[in-house]
Amino acid sequence: MEPKEYISVTEFCSSHHIQYSFINSLNEYGLLELTVIEEDEFIHPEQVRELEKIMRLHYDLEINMQGIDAITHLLKKVKDLQEEIRYLRNRLERYE
Repeated sequence: MEPKEYISVTEFCSSHHIQYSFINSLNEYGLLELTVIEEDEFIHPEQVRELEKIMRLHYDLEINMQGIDAITHLLKKVKDLQEEIRYLRNRLERYE
């Protein structure tokens, strides 16, 4: 993927008025994956929506990194369970 398709961490931080340390902490917790291209760090465009959700949790609701980690884990678990229910309902409809 070309670097132009990625979003520079520096540009993202300045446009959203956040500190780089916040992005770095998310990366350390495994909540955000940064891509390094020629010594610059970039965010994949598909991660922006999730990143903005995490920012709202942290800045608006004042939830710390451990809380954000727990919340994102539980939200992923709920999403996975919903997909499993949908799959099982579809299978059940075949037998009705």
